[in-house]
Amino acid sequence: MSILSDLVEEHTSLGKIEVEHLHRLAGDWQLIADLSFADLLLWVAIDQTDGEPDEQPRFVCVAQVRPTTGPTAYHDDHVGRIISGQEAAHLAIAHSQGRIWREGDPVWYGDTPARHEAIPVRRRDGVDVIAVMGRDTNLSTTRTPSQLEMNYLNAADDLAQMVADGTFPGPRHDGETTSAPRVGDGLIRLDAAGRVSYASPNAQSAYRRLGLATHLAGEDLAAVTTRLPDDPVTGLEAGKRIRDALRGEAPARLEIEARGAAVLQRALPLLPAGVPIGALVLVRDITEVRRRDRQLLTKDATIREIHHRVKNNLQTVAALLRLQARRVSSPDARTALEESVRRVASIAIVHETLSMSVDEEVFFDGVVDRIAAAAADVADAASVVRMRRASSFGVLPADIATPLAMVLNELLLNAVEHGFAGREDSRETGEVVISAHRFRRQLHVTVADNGRGLPEGFSLDSADRLGLQIVRSLAQGELRGTIEMRPRASGGTEAVIVVPLNRR
Repeated sequence: MSILSDLVEEHTSLGKIEVEHLHRLAGDWQLIADLSFADLLLWVAIDQTDGEPDEQPRFVCVAQVRPTTGPTAYHDDHVGRIISGQEAAHLAIAHSQGRIWREGDPVWYGDTPARHEAIPVRRRDGVDVIAVMGRDTNLSTTRTPSQLEMNYLNAADDLAQMVADGTFPGPRHDGETTSAPRVGDGLIRLDAAGRVSYASPNAQSAYRRLGLATHLAGEDLAAVTTRLPDDPVTGLEAGKRIRDALRGEAPARLEIEARGAAVLQRALPLLPAGVPIGALVLVRDITEVRRRDRQLLTKDATIREIHHRVKNNLQTVAALLRLQARRVSSPDARTALEESVRRVASIAIVHETLSMSVDEEVFFDGVVDRIAAAAADVADAASVVRMRRASSFGVLPADIATPLAMVLNELLLNAVEHGFAGREDSRETGEVVISAHRFRRQLHVTVADNGRGLPEGFSLDSADRLGLQIVRSLAQGELRGTIEMRPRASGGTEAVIVVPLNRR
């Protein structure tokens, strides 16, 4: 489906500022759709062909939203649809005359009767109509509206007039990406003096959670909200934002906490025809959401502490193995213990990284660099081996990072100990290059060296060295990937690991 900006660019000559206003409207108009119990469609006039000024106006739909409070009038998507002639007559009137069109008889879409309205869309600082917002109501369930529905519809009419005036939506505040809370969460209407003329049952319940024992109707909402929060500073700020809305400003949302409850508040000015007549206050009880957030934070902190302790325990094990290696007299036993130290240390590096992360993910480049530095220190004193990471691994989940760290540790040690040992010219600098790239949800890792290469008839499947057996087992088992070791065309050895990233 085409997006708003693409359709506007394809069919009109509207500028960047106009498109941005349409984007902001489409990001905030769920509120109007829910208050109206109606579908909203955003139409822009298609530029006329040069040399044909009498051509009938045509409109293309660039955005659509359905109400969550009532039945939709359209089961099909209209975005990208082009209409003209009689079907677009109401849009043409609103666009050319710059007024809200509400005349006309109901129309039928299949078996669904619907009422058309057309609302011109202007920018806050503009006089020209840049688009038309269609408000189409499903009439199949028409009945006498309740008090709640009447208040919803009156508020919707005021906001529709503000769209025509260019005062809705208000400016977007930093960090706000949605229009939450929504109409169904709780709605309060204030008159010009700031007193509550209507409060929905959900809004009344939200304020009762905050500690209000009386009904909201007739109360000065700014004064009530000021004294409820546990934090007096938050209370003063909440009351100020309500008064700002009454003055015609559009303040940012605010979270209020009192008596263990949390409520998200959003205040919107009502300025039909530029005259401040009150405000709408949307509230949402987010107590349970915040409780779960705190639980998640506690669990995250616990998991990080576990990783920290695991890292410490692994380092203790490595220290004990290192101490034992110094006390044994057998060279083979000392070598085996030293290799175990390095394997344990590679796992400890991953847990150290996880202990500083807010989730179970690892920025793997730092892990690779530390493993490579440790492997370079193992090189024979007569050899010079340089480790180099040629590309970024990016972020990896912990269940991939830990076995992959061990695989790389074994491959780098194998390259250092066997790829460059016994070379005729030991003064020649050896190089091991680690690289990675992602392709089709797979991570491709390559470890390449310029050493003496693989022995004649080498096969990874039949290799009896413990390090290579560990590599094969982890790559095919834990990582559920593949590994191949092969000679390089330019000399040396190349190991290629392919790890699927979408298996979890």
